[in-house]
Amino acid sequence: MRPAIDDPALDALFRDARTHNRFTGEVIGPDLLAAIWDLARMAPTSANCSPARIVFVVSPEAKERLKPALAEGNLKQTMNAPATAIIGHDMAFYDRLPELYPHTPARAWFVGNEDLIEATAFRNGTLQGAYFMLAARALGLDCGPMSGFDNAQVDAAFFADGTVRSNFLCNLGHGTGEGLHGRSPRLAFEDACSVL
Repeated sequence: MRPAIDDPALDALFRDARTHNRFTGEVIGPDLLAAIWDLARMAPTSANCSPARIVFVVSPEAKERLKPALAEGNLKQTMNAPATAIIGHDMAFYDRLPELYPHTPARAWFVGNEDLIEATAFRNGTLQGAYFMLAARALGLDCGPMSGFDNAQVDAAFFADGTVRSNFLCNLGHGTGEGLHGRSPRLAFEDACSVL
């Protein structure tokens, strides 16, 4: 049996982690962005389908491309974040299954089945987005995940080939702690779970 991770790690990943809207100006380099992915990619997806595709928006030029798609309430925090990850999912993920899941001809499960493709890409891409945030937190960064943007505009600006669809955005950096509200309540075990 593996031992549980210690309390400081649990605090960093869950108990003390918050959604940050304000970040220091400290730059996040490409090596750290790659390290986030290298952790996140190891988490499970169904048939190892791995549909997540991430664009890291860091340059002023890329921020300007993103800006028109943002809701007013998300504009300032996103423009000031050192990096913004566009978490998307590839609708043609199944073309990589011969490489990623070579045990069986899994690509055939999806070809022509648009409902299954859409459900699988969205579900597993969303899972990978959550793993991504945990990886970022594990590496000392704070996250500001959000909706509040025009998906069609983001897709046109950053996923022009048409096979990748944006899901959500996640600002990354070192949070200042400014402007954080008190921790909102969470549902208790007995309110959300059952054991049968």
